[in-house]
Amino acid sequence: MRIVVTNCNTTQEMTEEIVRGARAAADPGTTVTGLTPAWGPESAEGWLDSYLSAAAVLDALQTYEGPPYDAVVLAGFGEHGREGVRELVDAPVVDITEAAAHLACLLGRRYGVVTTLERSCGQIEDSLESAGVARNCAAVVGTGLGVLHLGDDDERTAAAFLAAAERAREAGAEVLVLGCAGMTGLQRVVGEKLGLPVVDGVGAAVKLAESLVSLGLTTSRAGSYGKPLPKRRTWGRGSG
Repeated sequence: MRIVVTNCNTTQEMTEEIVRGARAAADPGTTVTGLTPAWGPESAEGWLDSYLSAAAVLDALQTYEGPPYDAVVLAGFGEHGREGVRELVDAPVVDITEAAAHLACLLGRRYGVVTTLERSCGQIEDSLESAGVARNCAAVVGTGLGVLHLGDDDERTAAAFLAAAERAREAGAEVLVLGCAGMTGLQRVVGEKLGLPVVDGVGAAVKLAESLVSLGLTTSRAGSYGKPLPKRRTWGRGSG
């Protein structure tokens, strides 16, 4: 089985970190390939970045020339593009935001999301709402850390996550979700200290993607995710 994991930004180092987390979660027989958009924001933090990212990810998948894949994992937490990618590709598409929330709902009555900057909270709330999993979300809390600075100081990042997690727990969260693909791996550092289950969206999405492929399931074409209507479309790199 081959899974393509798409970063939502152009930072190759972050793609490599995401791929490491995805491979750690994947079954031995699963091959994980990372995909970095050729253009777009270096980090996705806000509405503008998110819409640019969505177009860039769609373009990266449209012009993909690597080995055939069985599923796509979208590794941008709260970013746009999920529905468009499901129309574009024939393989199952699993978004880390949706995947993490679904798994969190299996572990507790209410979950909380700990993310990067506060400006991303509303966007994540909207993504959870459109995925149908917002009802069980107790809170989306920012750490105040930018995406590109998560790896600058591991102790600082863990301390900021723990402080934000306490706010989420006070709001009623029984399970916590890592609200950024760049946080992958942090669950092992802070899980025991919190005393709560911590769900990493990248790992959750990989396992759900494997399950869909193993069950022979893929996106329905009966309605909302029907194949795009045939027409001329000019893509980012000029493909039709």
